[in-house]
Amino acid sequence: MKFIRTPIKAVLGSRLNLPISGLVRVLFGALALTAITLAFADQSPRDLLAAGRVDEAVEVLQRQIQVAPTAESYNLLCRAQFELGAWDAGISACERATELAPDNGLYHLWLGRIYGEKADHVSFITAIGLAKKVHAEFERAVQYAPNSWESRTDLAEFYLEAPGMVGGGESKARAEAEKIAALNPAMADWVNGRLAEKNKDLAEAERDYRAAVDASHDGARAWLNLAGFYSHHQRFDDMEEALHHLETSQLDHPDALVDGAGILLRTKRDYPLAVQLLQRYIAAGTVEEAPAFKAHAMVGQLLERQGNSAAAAAEYHTALAMAHNYGVAQDGLRRVTHAAEMAQLAR
Repeated sequence: MKFIRTPIKAVLGSRLNLPISGLVRVLFGALALTAITLAFADQSPRDLLAAGRVDEAVEVLQRQIQVAPTAESYNLLCRAQFELGAWDAGISACERATELAPDNGLYHLWLGRIYGEKADHVSFITAIGLAKKVHAEFERAVQYAPNSWESRTDLAEFYLEAPGMVGGGESKARAEAEKIAALNPAMADWVNGRLAEKNKDLAEAERDYRAAVDASHDGARAWLNLAGFYSHHQRFDDMEEALHHLETSQLDHPDALVDGAGILLRTKRDYPLAVQLLQRYIAAGTVEEAPAFKAHAMVGQLLERQGNSAAAAAEYHTALAMAHNYGVAQDGLRRVTHAAEMAQLAR
């Protein structure tokens, strides 16, 4: 990966002949980058990933690997590339992690996940081969970490979604749900809800998703999953009600706030609530599962849709200060910058 260390380039690339308002935005981005870099200068790669400072995490990890390569460094590098959507680079790092520590279930889990993400972006024939690899890695993850509900849930989801020719099957998913129940009852309810939904038993699916809310003691992820169910079936008022519960729920999984905001963004509903969810997430402290740069970029999208271009630009700058190649923020910043320049010319 190419690292651009000049602050202005890291935020905007090489823009020349900007109007005064454009220069102000550039300076804002440069100051944001400098402040955030100083704040995280002494943090570990794991901390940098949790904070969404993925550019710095990649650079630190690559240096570590050059000096003393470890399975953990390769796994963290894979996860950083996962955040950036750099599937090939991430796969290479994850494969190396499993080679160095073949009995580590977490490393196999991440390798399976990144195989799965790449499978969503390739041709059908290539995806079939990758799906078989996903299956193998998830099964290894469970083999080496049988008490990991995360690994078993990913495996159950694979069984739910994959065709039989690559190892999928509803009976396998149901059997996995029974094992998950002893480890995480709420996630077992979620798997059962997915099974019922797939079989078009929507009443049973809703009961299962609500059972997950109870089992998790009003956990954020369970409310998110219920909202997702309502969204999928175009029950938008019920969806919004579930997301209002999410706003004040127990943050067992803080990233659920970001996913909840994403549902509102996609369905074009209640943008102010979406912003509130994201602001709560950022204020509570971000986690690796929902990188901070993506949260800030989503705030930018929501503010842009509400006509607040200046505030949107600030959020896009913040996102790019963390991940300078993040396309959503780059595109958003181009849009609001162009709109501001057109408005200035029209005066």
